[in-house]
Amino acid sequence: MAKEQEENGNGSSKLLIELPLGEAAEGFELEKAICSHGLFMLAPNHWDPISRSFSRPFRLTSPPLTVTVGISQPPTSSSSTLYLRVYGASSLSPLHRHSLLNQVSRMLRLSESEENKVREFRSIVEALHGEEEATECLRSFSGRVFRSPTLFEDMVKCILLCNCQFSRTLSMAKALCELQFEIQHQISSSKAAEDDFIPKTPAGKESKRKLRVSKVSIRLESKLTESKVDNSVSDLQLSQEPHDFVGMGSFPSPEELAKLDESFLAKRCNLGYRASRILKLAQGVVQGNIQLTQLEEDCKETSLSSYDKLSQRLRQIDGFGPFTCANVLMCMGFYHVIPADSETIRHLKQVHSKSCTVQTVGRDVELIYAKYAPFQFLAYWAEMWHFYGQRFGKLSELPVSDYKLITASNMKHKKIATRKRSKTSAEE
Repeated sequence: MAKEQEENGNGSSKLLIELPLGEAAEGFELEKAICSHGLFMLAPNHWDPISRSFSRPFRLTSPPLTVTVGISQPPTSSSSTLYLRVYGASSLSPLHRHSLLNQVSRMLRLSESEENKVREFRSIVEALHGEEEATECLRSFSGRVFRSPTLFEDMVKCILLCNCQFSRTLSMAKALCELQFEIQHQISSSKAAEDDFIPKTPAGKESKRKLRVSKVSIRLESKLTESKVDNSVSDLQLSQEPHDFVGMGSFPSPEELAKLDESFLAKRCNLGYRASRILKLAQGVVQGNIQLTQLEEDCKETSLSSYDKLSQRLRQIDGFGPFTCANVLMCMGFYHVIPADSETIRHLKQVHSKSCTVQTVGRDVELIYAKYAPFQFLAYWAEMWHFYGQRFGKLSELPVSDYKLITASNMKHKKIATRKRSKTSAEE
């Protein structure tokens, strides 16, 4: 059972909730659980590599309430609890507290069924240990893949991941959260749809040119000993303050998006054709044609038959093709299907020396990862995430400004020079 207590500091109150990890406590690392998929980099999520903590606004239900919450793990190897700090609140109603705990548990995959999947995947990997060079990166993978607090946010972000560079996906997600802030504070007006409207969020340019990265890597080497660093991290976690979400709200709700004009949404957030798909998704949820709660209930049985039924239902939603459906279903807990795109083709060629095409990639991934069934995606993603780390450095240590460097074009070259965030820069 979660415990809570009120904290006071720096002139503001915050509520501390201790969330027991239960069966997931053994081997659980917050850093690995969060920094395990590009979704953690998308607004309004914020990972702090110095304090190793996570923060974002959460939208609680019954009645609606938005709160900023910081999540950290006590710096002890035997920690079996997560700290949830609710800023600007001295208490939560039982319904709000329940809503928050459910969303955090979903985001970090802390359910009993997800824990069973993690253990089964690890058992398969251990049984195959020594058969291939990639085994070590599989063994170091936590088995948890970060997702959003709600299914609706996952579905929208899976649309944002389609047919564009990651830099634009980052930009679109940020713009949607800025728009939510404007809606919430009633500063959005009908004039925003005029031709002279300029989006506040710069559009991430999609260019075939490769991103130019300076050959000089700005790395601030720590002069502290390992023990001093650990102590510093401990102090930061204990005195954690929320990230400053200036001008940015939470992720917009179906109700907020459903009432917007398509052309305004497309221009404000640089969504292009995605605006129509996101709008229809939101309207379908509001009108009751898309039952998110029922979809979540139906995915509790992660069998092949339930996957096929859910996939058929998702395919009926405008814009939900095979790639988007597979990504959404992965977020829902199905790991036997690998969402294949051009990145998959590149990965198979670089890592497995397998030349394939759009027509053959589906068959090729089935053959390569069949030994990990029913967790083919987890094995594939463990490899992919490992090689991203080899190219760009440890992904949990990247500053936010370097997220845009994670592109397919940069994956074709040697390790990219990135900047590790220093304690000094974190405090500026």
